[in-house]
Amino acid sequence: MNKPIDPAVLQPMEAFADYLTNTAARIDADAETRALTQGARVGISRPHESAHLHVAGEATYTDDLPELAGTLHCALGLSPVAAGRLTALDLDAIRAMPGVVEVLTAADVPGANDCGSIVHDDPILCDGEIRYMGQPLFAVIARTRNEARRAAARAKEAAAIDAATGPLVLTPQQAHAQQRYVVPPMHLARSVGGVGARAAIDAAPHRLKGQLDVGGQEQFYLEGQISYAIPKEDGAVHVHCSTQHPSEMQHLIAHALHRHSNEVHVECRRMGGGFGGKESQSALFACVAAIAACRLGRPVKLRPDRDDDFMITGRRHCFWYEYEVGHDDEGRILGAEIAMVSRAGHSADLSAPVMTRALCHFDNAYWLPEVSMHGYSGRTNTQSNTAFRGFGGPQGAIAIEYIMDSVARTLGRDPLDVRRANFYGTDEHNVTPYGQTIVDNVIHDLVAQLEAGSAYRQRREAAAAFNATSPVLKRGLALTPLKFGISFNVKHFNQAGALVHVYTDGSILVNHGGTEMGQGLNTKVAQVVAHELGVSFERVRVTATDTTKVANTSATAASTGADLNGKAAQDAARQIRERLAACAAARHGGQAQDVRFANDKVHVNGRTLDFATLVGEAYLDRVQLWSDGFYATPGLSWDKDTMQGRPFYYFAYGAAVSEVIVDTLTGEWKLLRADILHDAGKSLNPAVDIGQVEGAFIQGMGWLTTEELVWHPGSGKLTTHAPSTYKIPTANDCPPVFNVQLFEGRNFEDSIHRSKAVGEPPLLLPFSVFFAIRDAVSAVGGHRVDPPLRAPATSEAILTAIGAVQRANAGG
Repeated sequence: MNKPIDPAVLQPMEAFADYLTNTAARIDADAETRALTQGARVGISRPHESAHLHVAGEATYTDDLPELAGTLHCALGLSPVAAGRLTALDLDAIRAMPGVVEVLTAADVPGANDCGSIVHDDPILCDGEIRYMGQPLFAVIARTRNEARRAAARAKEAAAIDAATGPLVLTPQQAHAQQRYVVPPMHLARSVGGVGARAAIDAAPHRLKGQLDVGGQEQFYLEGQISYAIPKEDGAVHVHCSTQHPSEMQHLIAHALHRHSNEVHVECRRMGGGFGGKESQSALFACVAAIAACRLGRPVKLRPDRDDDFMITGRRHCFWYEYEVGHDDEGRILGAEIAMVSRAGHSADLSAPVMTRALCHFDNAYWLPEVSMHGYSGRTNTQSNTAFRGFGGPQGAIAIEYIMDSVARTLGRDPLDVRRANFYGTDEHNVTPYGQTIVDNVIHDLVAQLEAGSAYRQRREAAAAFNATSPVLKRGLALTPLKFGISFNVKHFNQAGALVHVYTDGSILVNHGGTEMGQGLNTKVAQVVAHELGVSFERVRVTATDTTKVANTSATAASTGADLNGKAAQDAARQIRERLAACAAARHGGQAQDVRFANDKVHVNGRTLDFATLVGEAYLDRVQLWSDGFYATPGLSWDKDTMQGRPFYYFAYGAAVSEVIVDTLTGEWKLLRADILHDAGKSLNPAVDIGQVEGAFIQGMGWLTTEELVWHPGSGKLTTHAPSTYKIPTANDCPPVFNVQLFEGRNFEDSIHRSKAVGEPPLLLPFSVFFAIRDAVSAVGGHRVDPPLRAPATSEAILTAIGAVQRANAGG
């Protein structure tokens, strides 16, 4: 870890860092020059604040922290069966193994043996009932990580288990058939004409019904789950944790230790990726490490092997759908009814809010006058599924996109024309099924701009001409839109705090409640503070997220990181600027409201001072040079019982065109080109936002095409628990032509500098890849048969769909 880097290795890394910097600088260079001249620090493409550390390997993550003397290592003993009852644990042989210091079980948890984020149904260590293969039964603490792992691997020998004799429940369909749910079913309906969805479907000129399977997705963060707990004086504990939600970790650790929150200090400098997997599910690892550290009075680190990480933790919920719609000759949906069933896993975790968001995103960009939706979170003998980028939104929206695609094919119309016919209006037909009026709709202009800029119509004609003369290789093309709501489903989560310190040399330190996982949150917050104080970006430093600095924070999730924490930091910086302005006016004359801060200078009453000079004067005048800031998103409301209200502050929009080629003999495919136009409002940092769009697109493409999760039907074992069996996209999967642009506009709502969130919404853009593949498969039958393509559209799934099309086309 501490070995000096070979200069020969470092040189190309530094060159790559320069490349990243230069690339960011080239983006919108003219606009950046104008902004700098005017003293702006937002709306500028700047490199990620840690980019130089990332490429040089100097960015420290939890596992890179120097280990204190006496540090012990922990590993978890996992259940070898997916269902049953743990009747006894014979741990003497494990305790006698080399290096083992202690073995902990559920009985050793001082407080609540629970790490459930909403419902208290998720034991830290198994307390009797075994719910899935891979469930932690005990924790081994040893001198080294390898010694701990070797001892934990003997779980099968140590555990006496009465295995369940009945069939396992592994799929959403099985859970739904048995009415096994982790939370009560949800129902959301809207009737504009008073006839109801069922009657509208029955009366429609055309009806369509079907089923759809959409798989889950592993977060596959580069840095796995990890916690490093250090006991402190008087029973307190300091936990370094790779988590998106330090405050929740603090709360759950305190409950597990039966202590107060002020005795638990949780800190996170950065994560090597999170994608939702570290919102709630970092809790088990944080709690075990803290319990062990406090019990033994020594630091304890828990970093599971990647395979164990897969086996223990949950991921994106897979969904199964049954739907029926009625539509007219133009493809307009007159009535729709859908049942969504998710694979929730063995406990509730975040399945309820995930399903809520799925139901609230079934409409996507479309006006659905008569609609009835039903959501079921199926309890299964699998890992408890959790947050993943999009948080149910993608699972909800893909269902209506599948329906639109099928309606277009049955009518023989271009899918884009059917989609456009169903778009929300701007002054009517603009109320969602959950009662929120859409006031910021830009989907018409955005799609029209992308359609023209991508030459969609010409390329569709070219694809048809190619397919007419190519019996084996088929091209497919699709344009899909998105509308994504921004805010937490739960109103009180939409708040944030921040601290801003200005030191007497003019340097600035910022701390806020958000966590940095590579998405550029700290970069944007630093830009906001620099802009508010009129100083250079280089003056501002953002420190680690820390529960002893900003308390009671929300998770960095729901794409709200910059919205909430940026506003809070802006509030703190504004208070300091106003104090400095009053000080400048008192010393140099003029009015405080006329003092201007820009480019590290302060302009007051005809004089120009260095920012640091004014700060020094303010200190001598005993002016407070630090401040706290707070922000709460206004105007939100939600009734979870009626599923009505205004759950989202605003919507982000976007659209993508994808073109693929499919080998109909092997099921192989390749993305030839992608054109993306995404709405980020008045972007805080175009370079960072474009990077987020690109990353979300490729990640979502992986979810819908290659990332297949498979559980053994007999044992319940997750067989795709390593990179050897689970295929994420690589650089080679990026299209050779990849055009990404941000839509020109500004947020209708008073968000931070009128920007829009860009973390989760772009994950819906690769719907276009899936439907382009479906279009290519449809070409096998001359577009006369609607292909039953499931997601992920693996080569096997593609061949299955091609076979179905060929049989149907042949009348068999």
